[in-house]
Formats: sequence, C-alpha cells, structure tokens
Amino acid sequence: MKIGVVSDTHGLLRPEVLPALAGVNHILHLGDVGSPSILKSLQKIAPVHAVRGNIDRTGPCSRLPETDVLLFEGHYLYLLHDIGTLHLDPVAAKFSAVLYGHSHRPLIERRKSVLYFNPGSCGPRRFDLPVTIGVLNVASGSELDAQIVDLEIS
Repeated sequence: MKIGVVSDTHGLLRPEVLPALAGVNHILHLGDVGSPSILKSLQKIAPVHAVRGNIDRTGPCSRLPETDVLLFEGHYLYLLHDIGTLHLDPVAAKFSAVLYGHSHRPLIERRKSVLYFNPGSCGPRRFDLPVTIGVLNVASGSELDAQIVDLEIS
C-alpha cells in the first residue's frame, strides 16, 4: 500500500503536488491545511485523512481532529501536526510511526522501533527549505518505508 503524506499547505495546493501523488491508495494531511478546498482536491486522488494545525483555527478545518490513529496493514500510525505536542510514548502505544509536520523540514528518523516522519511542506516556501511531500510504503509484516519527494517548482 502506498500512502501520500503532505503537510503545511497553508491554503496553497501547488500544481506539482497532484501528479506527485498519482497512484497512492490514501493521502494523509498533517495539518496547517488552510482551506477545505485543499482536502476536496486531494480527495479526487484518494481517500484523505487530515488533522488540524495551528493555522486551522476557523471554518471547517478547525473541526479536524488534533490527532488521529490509523491502522494500515497491521501498522498503527499516529498523526499530529506539531511533534512538540506529543504527550505519549509511541513505543508503549505500539505505534509503528509518528507522522507530523509544522516545522516545514522533511525528516525521516527511527527511534527505538518507531518511525518519525515529517514530509516537509508542499505549500508556500519557507526560508530556503525545499518544497516536499512524503510517500509511505506499508506492507503487512514489513518495516515501513518512508521517502521524501522533492517537488520541482516552476
């Protein structure tokens, strides 16, 4: 199963994002959506699960959950926007991965048996950070495989 992972769109769905997500089975948006139209556009590609970020304070995006737990192929994924608000032990909770955004900095890291995955930002460029999305390959009985996809912005 191939899962597209995006974060920090801040109301901007760049045209390069949709082709980069072609063929995914699900899309996870890790907050700072900025506009419900972003989620509607992503839904045209695959089912979307989203959590709210710190800018999602009003309108429909303010009603997104702060965190979510999803089960794919025997792997529990914990979704939140800001890793600084993580107030549980992912190992004790038996999560395979913690997926988060907020910093706009892509990161793939393993701590103990848990994958920590930040796809970076695919919305407005921040400082000199790259514009990226993530892909998570999930298979029953295998370790999660995370990738950062750099988007070539025209």
